[in-house]
Amino acid sequence: MQQIHAYLFGGLYDFAGQIRQKNISKGGFQFAVSHFLGDTLKQIEAMPETTFDEIVDKYVEMNIAHPFMEGNGRSTRIWLDLILKKRLKKCVDWSKISKRNYMNAMMLSPTKSSVLKTVLEKALTPKINDREMFLKGIDYSYYYEENE
Repeated sequence: MQQIHAYLFGGLYDFAGQIRQKNISKGGFQFAVSHFLGDTLKQIEAMPETTFDEIVDKYVEMNIAHPFMEGNGRSTRIWLDLILKKRLKKCVDWSKISKRNYMNAMMLSPTKSSVLKTVLEKALTPKINDREMFLKGIDYSYYYEENE
């Protein structure tokens, strides 16, 4: 995850790839407390990732952790696709998920991950070696982060 973040944001942020040292929140939601973030990330890393449900549960926990000051969404979506590709030989076709549906599912995910699982599962594709699919995923990942 740190390598992904460092690669994506190395030319933009001096903290690229570094675990945050400050507490952060978004829309009234407090992400994992920075003091315990190291332990939290170790626990997330140790979570199983053999089934779709386990992988999405791990993704939800990583989102709650929000290990970086900026760029968490973009980094974790790529991280999710890499795990899905490795474990299930699938990835998400992000173009099939509207920004509104994704954001709503993510906001609900800490208490109701089933919504996110449904949204993601409908968009799964076996096109894991398709360069265009990968690049489209990155484009959509940035689109999800644009302010309205």
